[in-house]
Amino acid sequence: MVLLGGEPGIGKSTLILQICDKLKTEGNVLYVSGEESAEQIKLRADRLNIHKDNLLFLGETDIDLIEGAILDLNPELVIIDSIQTMYSDEITSAAGSVSQVREITARVMKLCKANSITTIIIGHVTKEGNIAGPRVLEHMVDTVLYLEGERYFSYRILRGVKNRFGSTNEIGMFEMKNEGMVEISNPSSILISEREENPAGSVIVASMEGTRPLLIELQALTTQSIFNMPRRTANGVDYNRLTLLMAVLEKKAGLMLGNQDVYLNVVSGIRINEPAIDLGVILATVSSFKNIPIANDIVVIGEVGLTGEVRNVNLIEKRLKEAEKLGFRKCLIPENNKKLLKDKYKLDIIGVKNINDAIKAVDL
Repeated sequence: MVLLGGEPGIGKSTLILQICDKLKTEGNVLYVSGEESAEQIKLRADRLNIHKDNLLFLGETDIDLIEGAILDLNPELVIIDSIQTMYSDEITSAAGSVSQVREITARVMKLCKANSITTIIIGHVTKEGNIAGPRVLEHMVDTVLYLEGERYFSYRILRGVKNRFGSTNEIGMFEMKNEGMVEISNPSSILISEREENPAGSVIVASMEGTRPLLIELQALTTQSIFNMPRRTANGVDYNRLTLLMAVLEKKAGLMLGNQDVYLNVVSGIRINEPAIDLGVILATVSSFKNIPIANDIVVIGEVGLTGEVRNVNLIEKRLKEAEKLGFRKCLIPENNKKLLKDKYKLDIIGVKNINDAIKAVDL
């Protein structure tokens, strides 16, 4: 039993239809939709060039009728789109309420597991990005997947956050096109392909998404503030982390940012949460403030502490191999990571102990 969550319009239904098309099975697939009509699903299937004789559609929200259809058809796969639209007459609350969602999920799980039917449940997310409804929903299912990405960008990340049958440290990266979700086999090359020759305020960082290294461009812009309180804006990274790093820059590097607005952006609409990009944020900000570009053949990796030290990061070998594969020549990494390296690389690896060493290493 799989739970797939994501924001409205992110591509959940498109991805599910493509999965139905790829299935190598002679058994029936039952698509239950409480949100869209048969005509809407047919239009999407035609656009995606999906014509499967064993794909059956049921437009229904009453769980009693849905259970009857599942027992009559005995499909190999059942898709519920979405769990928040389903209801049971036995419960007086409205569809989508905590009690309804819990009851519907329990009934579907009991029926489908008793009959060995694989089930995919699509769920809405809240403003905070969590599956709407009770947290017990995630505990009941076997696998929880999140489809992430900015609606106005074409890139999507399918992330496993729970998996009873395998690793959760895995992602799939896709691009939304007219023909649906298309797998990106080399995400790093796509994410940095539109980078200008050598702009000030731009740097390439190596981030880990699960077990997959991604090279991503960070852009920073500093400008004279017209307000008494300078602005700090972060797109794709944690705002509190940005303000913390700006304080470290002022205290430990003597960079006077008290009258500067600072804007930080992760190119391509991807969100990064890991601290290994801290050093990249620092150097991109210094580069923009001094209007001096960082060489475009450098990759920056490192977590920054409150005292300005550059702390070691995990999976450094994978990050370095990704940078080497894409033709970068230099890599700035924490000194402690450099001491522990076992493999040899074609990269010129520079170890730094603090942010001042890093600023000197890239000639800022």
